[in-house]
Parts: sequence; structure tokens; C-alpha cells
Amino acid sequence: MPRKPFRVGRSNTGLGLFATALIEKGAFIVEYKGRRIPTREAQECETRYGSKYMFEINSRWTLDGSSRSNLARYLNHSCRPNGESDLVQGKIIIRAIKTIRPDDEITFDYGREYFDLYIKPIACKCPKCVEARRKARRASRQAQRARPGSKTAIEGTRRTHQGEESPRSSIQHLQSEDWD
Repeated sequence: MPRKPFRVGRSNTGLGLFATALIEKGAFIVEYKGRRIPTREAQECETRYGSKYMFEINSRWTLDGSSRSNLARYLNHSCRPNGESDLVQGKIIIRAIKTIRPDDEITFDYGREYFDLYIKPIACKCPKCVEARRKARRASRQAQRARPGSKTAIEGTRRTHQGEESPRSSIQHLQSEDWD
């Protein structure tokens, strides 16, 4: 396996990390690197500057991962991730929780607090959430069409009968054949 089994590339949410080789379940992927700062200072940076690359180690320390040399900063959130973070000897590492195939995006769950602050207001763009919203819209449209008297139900009826014989004229046609 190459030294770095991933590459930075375009994803649906901006830039992301993509596997370049098969990554087995449980394998180390990347370390989340950055300057270790007190959590209180990190919270001030988040509030004042909108810093988004803070990774809280514990209630006392946080890693500021905003440096571009921190390749783990390109990991995107997913509600169904294929990686997870782990604290090992004071370092944050990302490990595969399932086998990741080449060209699959490497993701992990950012956690409830980050999700509520940054992702929820703009809607999660992970494949699971995008598909759930698509299904909800589809169901809503179908329910709208099925409601009697709704504008789309009436339009649908009109569209169905445009250019066709009305049911009454079809019956009249059948009756006229019976008379011959």
C-alpha cells in the first residue's frame, strides 16, 4: 500500500479525501494534526473568527487543524461514515470502520455539536441525507397529486385527457357500434 492511501479531490461539499488504494477495516488512514491550544481559546477563535477546523481532544485541549499541511482537515462529514476518529497517545487519528474501495470518499461523523452549529443550518450534503431529502420531496409531490381538488391533481387529469376522447364519447362510440 502506498504511504498515503488517499488524495485530496473535489467532492459534493468542496474538497475531500478520496482513497487511492483499498483501505481495510481498522486500518490507520491519517492523523489530524495541528497546534494544541486550550479549549477556551479555541472556543473564542470559533466565535470570533468562525474557525471550523478545531478538533476538541478533551475539555482542556483542542487541536487547531486549520493549517493546510493537515490533510485530515479535508475529511468531510457523513451521517454514515467509513472512518472514525480515535485518541491514541495524545494524537487524533482517523481509522477505517469499514473497507474503503479506491475512489470512495473518506468521511467521518463530526459529532452533534458541530453538526448543529455548522451543517444543520445549510442541510447535510452526505449521500444518506441527500437521498432522504429526495425521497421526502418525491413523497410530498405524490401526496400533493393524490389530494382530490388539489391544483396538481386537476392539472394531471387535464393532461391525461388532452388529445384523447373523453370517457363519455368512448361510451357513445361503443353504443353506436352496437346499433349497426
